[in-house]
Amino acid sequence: MSYLFPNYQRKELELIKGSKCTLTDQTGKSYLDFTSGIGVMNLGYNDPELNQVLLEQANLLWHTPNLYENHLQEQVAEKLANGKEYVSYFCNSGAEANEAAIKLARKATGKSKIITFTNSFHGRTYGAMSATGQEIIHAGFEPLVPDFIYVPFNDIELLKAEIDQQTAAVMLELIQGEGGVLPAEESWIQAVQSLCKEYGALLIIDEIQTGIGRTGTFYAYEQYQIEPDIFTLAKGLGNGIPVGAMVGKTSLAEFFGPGSHGSTFGGNKLAMSVAYKVVERINQPKFLQDVQKKSQQLFTGLNQLAEKTSMIKAIRGKGLIIGIELANQDILKIVLDQLEIEGLLTLKAGQNVLRLLPPLTITENEIDQGLMIIEKVLHNLAKQTGFSEKGD
Repeated sequence: MSYLFPNYQRKELELIKGSKCTLTDQTGKSYLDFTSGIGVMNLGYNDPELNQVLLEQANLLWHTPNLYENHLQEQVAEKLANGKEYVSYFCNSGAEANEAAIKLARKATGKSKIITFTNSFHGRTYGAMSATGQEIIHAGFEPLVPDFIYVPFNDIELLKAEIDQQTAAVMLELIQGEGGVLPAEESWIQAVQSLCKEYGALLIIDEIQTGIGRTGTFYAYEQYQIEPDIFTLAKGLGNGIPVGAMVGKTSLAEFFGPGSHGSTFGGNKLAMSVAYKVVERINQPKFLQDVQKKSQQLFTGLNQLAEKTSMIKAIRGKGLIIGIELANQDILKIVLDQLEIEGLLTLKAGQNVLRLLPPLTITENEIDQGLMIIEKVLHNLAKQTGFSEKGD
């Protein structure tokens, strides 16, 4: 028997060690990782510099409560502000960051209505789950936190029909990761921001999966010519060390005074020491240009593959968050399993989307290797299932 709740559908393999973009399981088999631990390991595995930073801080002090000053929090917050008028609150996860954003939006506006979008995912705690626009996530946990309204993604007219003077915030992902790697349209995002300003609502951007260089800019919102009132971070911020952040405009600071919100472990010294180094390394022009170059290489290869098989319906995403929409969910299950057998770890998104989230440090040769494995698996599956291959 297991002494664990069965809330995770786990694979039989256990990953024991990793180096750069390669993972090794309990049998000694190695895998090229196109998951980054679900968008977490942006700098890859067993990074010597991050290991050293963590070790040095561990030898000083692991933890102090937020009753005392923490210069590391100040340093990371300055880095996250990125030259703009933002302040940060630190926590331990993306769901916690979104909970803080929801609380701040209601406190600052004095209103409770929050509009989010169908197929969104914001976490599994009660506020974050209530913000998530997926019935399958809600099932069995009703009643949810009240006053969340869900409207279709990329549809401005239906948003106009719902937003009003009682709206505290509009909350969204710029790419719906769990929902199927669905990017927001730039004109729609700009119209959303305009509506928020018109009705006195805050714009909350969930950058938990898209932030920290994942899309080829340090924050995904930079590509949309907008400036959110609040945005949330986690995943890649700590490269595997649990850390999250809610970042808000300086004008909102007065609404989160002493006693309004807090966390025992949030912003602890171990997490902050690593987060500082992660941000310092990723938020560099050359690093981000390299991500864009690798993205172009991967998209080019995938588009060439899509021209060869009817099994691929669409390819979408930005930077190194990429979704390959396959013919159906049965095909997706087989593809995921076969890729693993061939030594490539990938992810599911939505019902029938193969999601790729390789470390940002992946090499050109590793991208080519991953493309070859994907092509091999789809080619073999096409022959077995009768799917046509274009040009045959």
